[in-house]
Amino acid sequence: MLHTVVSCWQPFLGLAFVAVFVGSTLGCPSRCECSAQTKAVVCHRKRMPTIPDGVPTETRLLDLSKNKLTMINPDDFINFPGLEELDLSGNIISYVEPGAFNALFNMHSLSLKSNRIKLIPLGVFAGLTNLTQLDISDNKIVILLDYMFQDLHNLSISTLHPYSFKKLFRLRHLEIDHWQSLDHVPANTLHGLNLTTLFITNTNLSSFPYQALKHLPYLTHLNLSYNCIRHIEGGMLMDLVRLQELHLVGAQLTAIEPYAFQGLRGLKVLNVSHNQLDTLEKGVFQSPEALEVLLIDNNPLVCDCRLMWILQKRLSIKFGDSQPECSTPDGIRGTPFKEFKETLLSYYVTCTKPKIRENKTQTITVDEGQQAMLRCSAEGTPRPMVSWISPRRRVFTGRSHGRVTVHNNGTLEIKSAEVQDSGVYLCLASNSAGNDTLMTSLAVKSLGSLYANRSQHYTDPSNITANGTTGVTLG
Repeated sequence: MLHTVVSCWQPFLGLAFVAVFVGSTLGCPSRCECSAQTKAVVCHRKRMPTIPDGVPTETRLLDLSKNKLTMINPDDFINFPGLEELDLSGNIISYVEPGAFNALFNMHSLSLKSNRIKLIPLGVFAGLTNLTQLDISDNKIVILLDYMFQDLHNLSISTLHPYSFKKLFRLRHLEIDHWQSLDHVPANTLHGLNLTTLFITNTNLSSFPYQALKHLPYLTHLNLSYNCIRHIEGGMLMDLVRLQELHLVGAQLTAIEPYAFQGLRGLKVLNVSHNQLDTLEKGVFQSPEALEVLLIDNNPLVCDCRLMWILQKRLSIKFGDSQPECSTPDGIRGTPFKEFKETLLSYYVTCTKPKIRENKTQTITVDEGQQAMLRCSAEGTPRPMVSWISPRRRVFTGRSHGRVTVHNNGTLEIKSAEVQDSGVYLCLASNSAGNDTLMTSLAVKSLGSLYANRSQHYTDPSNITANGTTGVTLG
């Protein structure tokens, strides 16, 4: 009888054993919703003061948003090594301990949005090497510590969007460093900020972010070092009226145009060392007398009259630890600026006025639609800059693009010439010592008039020969 009873109960015991096993591995905390298929545990808006018991160890998604959590302690999630997404937003968390996310090597999304966090200690994000999304917005953060995100190698932040820093009215110092994918700063990215210091260094910027900086009238220190900014254009920084220091170290800079620092009356420190500059003209500055520190070493400087103003100030201006040197001319190559003798200045540091070769008025005729090449080759020291003025008073330079361009050798190219391009063009070759000019007359023949002439030629009775054929001229 006992055997029979035991035999009858064996299937039920087996079921109970299976139920206990399943419950221990795929259980669900009370008041939460779970999905065995996606391995998700959702405890959204349950007024929980602590992380609930009973969360399965194989959980991949854990949603604890809109609860009453106040602190995240070390190893709070160590029992969930497969966790990929963790949402802690909308709690009242004021502090996250270092080690809080230990062993979560698979996590790719973490949200701490809308809490009361003021400071995130170093080590909080240690080990989260696969994290691609992190949201710490809408907190009370007063400072972001150096190297706080250094372990987050896979964060997928590729761009800065307009109004990225809205509502951060009290932010005074902003540093963006080693963001290799950043190649552009949109115009309104920094709108609303009252920064005094801005660093955007070791990124992939290829141009000076003029438009983005227009909104920063309180900026005193700007560092754009180690980017790919080749030019600083004239008259584009006039809104930075309080700027005192500008650093562009190792930026592959090749030219700073005249009036580049127009409006910057208080500029005291300029650091453009380790670039490709061959000169730095006095006309670049609004107030060259205000300049106290000039770091211009490790540039291929051409010591001609354009640098005379610096050499004359060589004993009063500070060049830093590394002295600038001349790369040319040969007689003073390698000479540190501080060691220049007065006798050398008048002998070597000179310029020669431009002279246009074959300076005779030219007349060029082309058919409509053909290419027109207007040549203007000039020599001088420093090398003259060539620009052209059209009959309609439009100025073309080496930076012009489109149908009309100026080549490095001074030649003006007009692609697919039009009748209205006809007229007198003025070539202007200029450098620090003066300028020279050349006039060229361009005549563009209309195809319409050409066809009319040919049509008249074909029907003119005088062209009819004895055998009735018509004399035809090609070309």
